Amino acid sequence: MCMHVLSLDVTLTDASPPSAVRAPSAPVEQAWTPRSWGVLAVLCVVLFLDALDVSMVGVALPSIGAELGLSTTSLQWIVNGYVLGYGGLLLLGGRTADLLGRRRVFLAALAVFAVASLVGGLVDNGALLIATRFIKGLAAAFTAPTALSILTTTFHEGPARNRALAVFSVFGASGYSSGLILGGLLTGFGWRWTFLTPVPIAVIALVAGAALIPRDKPAAGGGHDIAGAVTLTGGMLLAVYTVVSAPDRGWLDPVTLGSSVLAAGLLAGFFVTESKVRHPLIRLGILRIGSIVRANLSIVALFGSYLSFQFMMTLYLQDVLDWSPLKMAMALLPGGLVVAFGSPFVGRLIDRYGTARLITSSMTSLTLGYGWFLATAGNSPHYAFTILPTMMLLGGGFAFGFSSIMSQATDGIDDSEQGLASGLVNTSGQVGAALVLALVTALVATGTTAGEDFAEFHAGVNLVSAVAVVGLILNLLPLLRRRQSNPT
Repeated sequence: MCMHVLSLDVTLTDASPPSAVRAPSAPVEQAWTPRSWGVLAVLCVVLFLDALDVSMVGVALPSIGAELGLSTTSLQWIVNGYVLGYGGLLLLGGRTADLLGRRRVFLAALAVFAVASLVGGLVDNGALLIATRFIKGLAAAFTAPTALSILTTTFHEGPARNRALAVFSVFGASGYSSGLILGGLLTGFGWRWTFLTPVPIAVIALVAGAALIPRDKPAAGGGHDIAGAVTLTGGMLLAVYTVVSAPDRGWLDPVTLGSSVLAAGLLAGFFVTESKVRHPLIRLGILRIGSIVRANLSIVALFGSYLSFQFMMTLYLQDVLDWSPLKMAMALLPGGLVVAFGSPFVGRLIDRYGTARLITSSMTSLTLGYGWFLATAGNSPHYAFTILPTMMLLGGGFAFGFSSIMSQATDGIDDSEQGLASGLVNTSGQVGAALVLALVTALVATGTTAGEDFAEFHAGVNLVSAVAVVGLILNLLPLLRRRQSNPT
C-alpha cells in the first residue's frame, strides 16, 4: 500500500532518524530452545491455516453456489468479504498488537477465527456465510501481523530470524498448496468440510499458544489516538471495498468514484492527524526508510503478479478446459512444492548475500517466468512445455522473495514497532494483490472464450508481467548504484 505518495516530505533513502531504527549490531547466533521451537510451530500453524482457508474455499465456490443458490457476484463476495476484513484492518491489527500486547491480541483473534470457521460451516444463508468470511478476515488482520511480530521479537535479528522466517514461509506455501488439494477432496464430501476442517487445528493452536507464547508488556504510550484509528480503519475498509467491487460495478460507476474519493479523504485525514497528535497510532517516520518502502512495494509485485496469474490459470483449466478441481490443483502444485522445498534454504542465503540481492533474484525469476509463458503460450498453452516451467520459475521467485521481503520489512525496527512494520508489509501485500487482481479480472472479463483458446487471458498476463518488471527495476537500480559507489 503506497501511502508514502502523499505530501509528507518522504525521502526514499536507507537513512532514518536515530529514534526510528535501532543501531546496527553484529549478528549473534541465538540458541533455539524447545520453547522457541514451540512458539514458531504455533505461528506456522496459524499461517498455514490462513493460507489453507483461502485456497480451500476458492475450490469449493461452485458447490457453495449450487447448494445455497448464490449468483456469481455473491460467490465473489465469499472471497472478497475475507479480503475486505483482512486488508482493511491489517495496519490497525499490527499496531494494536504493539499497544495492547502481542500475545493477548494473537490469542483473542485466533479464538474469533475458530468460532467464525465453525459458524461458517453450519449456516444455510448466503448473507450469513459472507458475514462469517468478513469476520474471519478481521481476525486474520490481527493474527497475521501479530504472528510475524511475535516471530521477529522471539528470534534475534540475523541468522536465527532469517531461518525462522524461512520456516514460516514454508508453512504459508504448504498451506496454500495443501488447500488446493484438500479443497478438491473435501468438496467431494460436501463444501461445509472446507469451513469445518480448520476448527480443531485452530483450537489446538490456541491452547498451545496460551501455554508457549510468553507474556509481553503493552507499549507505554500511543494508545489514545482515537481519531487516527477511526480515519485509518474507515479509509482502509473503503479503499479495499473500492478495489474488490470495482470490476463488478465498473471503475467509472458513481459508487466506485464516490468511495474512492471518501477513502482518499479519510486516509489524508489520517496522515494529517498522525503528524499532529502527541502519541500517533502509526509513526510516519517509518515511511522514510528506503529499504522498508522497497520491501512494501516488492510484496505488491510478488503477491499481485503471482496470485493473479494463478487466478487466470484456475479459470483457464477449470472453466475453459473443464478440468476437475483436483486435477487443476495437481497441475498448479509444482509451484507450491518449489516454495515448500526451497524456502528452508533462503535463510542461509540471506545471511550470505543479504535481502536486497535475494529480492532482486526473486523479481528476476518472476519476470523470466511470465516472459517464458508469453513467448511460448500462443492461444493454447501446452502444460509440460509452457505452464509447468512457468510455475517452477514462479515458485522459485516466491521462495526467494517472501522470506527476504519480510526480513527486509522488519530489519532494524525496534521491538515496540515490530507489529507496525509487520502490519504495513502485510497490508501492502494484501491490498496490492487485490488491486492487481481487480485489474486482471477487468481485463479478462473483456475477452471472449472460444473453445480452448487462451487469447482472452493474454492482456492479464501482460499486466502481471509488467508488475514483475517494475518490481525488478525497483530493486535492481539500488544494487547497481551501490555497485558503482563500491566497485570492489
